[in-house]
Amino acid sequence: MTAPAADFTDTDTGATRTLLLPKKGKSLFDRSPKPRAIKLSTSDRWLRGISYVWITLFALFCLLPFVLIVSASFSSESAIRSDGFGLWPKEFTFAAYELIFQAPRQIIGAYVVTVSMTVFGTAIGLFVIAMTGYALYRQDFPFRNQISFFIYFTTLFSAGLAPTFLWVGRDLGLRGTYLAVFLQLLMTPWLIILMKNFMKTVPYEIVESGKIDGAGDFRIFAKLTLPMMKPALATIGLFLALAYWNEWYLSSLYLGSTVEFKPLQYYLYNVINTASALRNSVAGANVSIADLPSNTLKMASAVVATGPILLFYPFVQKYFVSGITVGAVKG
Repeated sequence: MTAPAADFTDTDTGATRTLLLPKKGKSLFDRSPKPRAIKLSTSDRWLRGISYVWITLFALFCLLPFVLIVSASFSSESAIRSDGFGLWPKEFTFAAYELIFQAPRQIIGAYVVTVSMTVFGTAIGLFVIAMTGYALYRQDFPFRNQISFFIYFTTLFSAGLAPTFLWVGRDLGLRGTYLAVFLQLLMTPWLIILMKNFMKTVPYEIVESGKIDGAGDFRIFAKLTLPMMKPALATIGLFLALAYWNEWYLSSLYLGSTVEFKPLQYYLYNVINTASALRNSVAGANVSIADLPSNTLKMASAVVATGPILLFYPFVQKYFVSGITVGAVKG
């Protein structure tokens, strides 16, 4: 592709000359040299090649279990019992997924409950944890060391399951409601300590400059410190989202059969238990149990439970990497 040209007449000699115009996006007086690629030595090329091969093999090694799970979820129960797991489905079938989705209203309701609790719990939990970490970071906050010790103390000693169950279910009256699960996952001592430690990397002079300008405490938090906490917010937000998405134990304690739509993980847990109970009940009778889903049902449940969160993870990966590299020395 040739550069554009324009003809003009020389006023001194009267001759017609052709001027090559710069390409689109470049200035006529742009004389900056083109960047040159850095030449790698032979040892550097070997090191880079070995690194690429090793990283590729490690990525395939991490991907292999998930491939086996997906393949087994589309295989028949009899094929898995006879031939074991493989990279490709054996006797391709949708039997396990048909069993999971045999009640579409229940599975859709389970997804709605889990997604709603994950979104609202992560947003509210991030706000509460960020404010708590900010308050414990403020040097003018009285008794901040004592409160920090109290929060850390709860990570070592707790009341136990029975007192917690009685307090939440009987005293607070939350048994049979989603709040019994939602509030207990809203914030944890470990995440508060993590946020407080991150806040130490924020210069305290920013708070003092906001005070000099006449800003209030909440405005200093929202306008000055909160924008600097994005990496930590992304990291803690991912932990909160995973906790809400994978929750099933608290649901089994406080929800049971009192709610119509159960969280996704608890719903799949009940499906697997029902299938196992059915298999055990007909084991002694003259009924063939070779085609009853057992292993395939577990694999299909894993795909249904982890699929959406795996699709969401790439969008927050860059923020998560930034969060775990906070404080690194830049070259």
